[in-house]
Order: sequence, then C-alpha cells, then structure tokens
Amino acid sequence: MHPVAARRIFRLVFVTAFALWLSQAVNWSASFITPVLLSMLLAIPLPGLKLKQGLIFVLALVIPLWFTTWFLLPVLTHQPMVGMLLLIAACFWAFYYSASGGSPILGAFLTMGLAIVAAVGSDSIDSVIAVDKALTFNAIVAIVLMWLAYVIVPEKPVDAGPKARPQAEKPSRDEAIRSAWRSTAIVLPVIVFFLLYAGSSSYLVVMIKVASMGQQAENDKTKEVGKSLLMSTFIGGVGAVVIWNLMSIWPSLINLVLLVVLAGFFMGRRIFQGQGMAAGAGTWSYAFLTMLVIIVPALLDGPGGDAAGVKFYDRISMLAWATLYGVAAVYVFDAFWRKKVPQAAAD
Repeated sequence: MHPVAARRIFRLVFVTAFALWLSQAVNWSASFITPVLLSMLLAIPLPGLKLKQGLIFVLALVIPLWFTTWFLLPVLTHQPMVGMLLLIAACFWAFYYSASGGSPILGAFLTMGLAIVAAVGSDSIDSVIAVDKALTFNAIVAIVLMWLAYVIVPEKPVDAGPKARPQAEKPSRDEAIRSAWRSTAIVLPVIVFFLLYAGSSSYLVVMIKVASMGQQAENDKTKEVGKSLLMSTFIGGVGAVVIWNLMSIWPSLINLVLLVVLAGFFMGRRIFQGQGMAAGAGTWSYAFLTMLVIIVPALLDGPGGDAAGVKFYDRISMLAWATLYGVAAVYVFDAFWRKKVPQAAAD
C-alpha cells in the first residue's frame, strides 16, 4: 500500500473509532454526532488543519444552525410561504457554493445546519435549542480531534511528477447552477417532510445522511449519481446490520469500537489509493458515513438514539426510502433539465 494512502486510512479509522470511544466514555449530549462528523472530514485528503480553517469549519455548521433557529423558523411558523422561499434560497446557495468550486465539506456543513434545524422545527423550541447546543459542542470536539490527528499522524508530502492528477477545472456558472438546483431538489422535499413530521428530532442523524446526499448528487452523470446513492446506502446498511447482529453476541463499547475499526479498514482501502482517491471513493466514503449514521445512535442512549423511540430497522427503512426518492429525483430532474453539451463535443 502507498504510504500516503496508508496514513489517510489509519487516520480515518482510528480517529473515528477513538472519537466513538471518547464520546461514550465522557457521555456528552448527542455524542454520536462527533464520530459521524469526523468520518466526513477525514474521508477527503487534506494537507492538515490550521486554527483558522478549523474555526471556519465550525462556523459553517454553527451559523446556519442558530440562524435557522432564531430567524428562519419563526418566519416558517408565522409566514410559511416567505419562510419556504428563504429556505429554498438558503439550500440553493449552500449547494451552489460547493458546486462552483468551493469546499465540499463547508457546503455539506452549511446544508446540514439548515436541514437539521428546519427538520427539528416541528418539535418544541426547547428541543431545537438543545439540538443546536449539542451540535455546536460536537462540532468543536470533532475539529479538535481532527487537528490532533494531523499532529500525531502528519500528512506525507505528495510526490510531484507526470503521474500526478491534474487539478480539476472550475465548473462554469451554468453547470454550478444546474448542479445546485438538482441537489436542492433532492434535499428540500425531505426537509419539508420532516418539518411537518412530529418527533423529527429522533431522526437527527437521518438528516445528516440526507444533507450528504445533496453533495453526493453533484456528479454530472445521472446513472453514476443513482448508482452511488443506492450502493452507498446498501453497503452502509449491510455493514450496520452485520455490526448490529455481532453486538448481540458481545454487547459492549469495546466490541463496537473494534467492529467500526474493521469496517473502517475494509472501506478505507476503497476510499484512498496511491497519492489520491480510489475509483468509486465517494460511494465508499458515504457508505462508511451511512453505516455510522445507522448503527451508532441505535446502540447508544441519548437524543436521537433508541432512548428517543427510534428503532434500528426503522432508521434503515427511513434511509432506504430517502435514497430511493433521491435517485428518482435525480432521474426526473435530469429528464427535464438536461446538461448542455458543448457544440464542439456535439459535432
């Protein structure tokens, strides 16, 4: 294995597993969010994390959380039409930022903040504020652990040469707008469903997966997007079911951490390869995220876990329906808004 890929896999697996153990040893509110956030952050190759960059990541999640709570939710409650227009505009801008060449992690965090609070808005304001505080704390802990991970296991310099992958071209404005609307079409109806669904705070981690689906759908090819959405949910679901059944043999935190490590190594080898990403890395990274989203809150107590009344297979069913809707939305959207083919390519 290439040493660059080995370091990245090691960092992804052990830091995520350590965050899982630490969060339960300390047992803070909604602690399962920390390993889920780290699985997103560490599944992409980053040169390292400086204080300014870490602060930006935290603010990208925290600002939409509190903005939606104190500004958007009251408008949605008292002026639903105006609130919906603002929610559509906010979702579109978050997706447009990443589709036009911005950081996909920042785009995902922006969407996540909007989606989670808007969905939990059907519950009491006390529940929303509790979710905001828990997510803010978990985001800070995740960034600190990520910074420590790069200090302990620094990134190995990438060799420059003819085999180095060229930098991707920045998409045009029309392409970015189309991609942002497609992602919005996937995520927004699910947000509205949870906004009208009582007890939506129990499905907190489901909204994290739904928000990530919007970023996953920024691929230009319809078949690749549909396949990636389905495969990532299927692989993550199978991994969660296997861990769920193995946990019944030895129900302990140590067993859960070891099983996450094994799953992380299995999927990590399909995420990182050589000095870059492996083919199909997006599918496997979202599969790892899906597995954590399903299994971790199902086995741990706290807001959003089984103590809140959410059953393990109910969460799998909810994610499966959300994924099927996402695939259908991509095909319908692309059927009505086809990508423009350059004239030279068409000739």
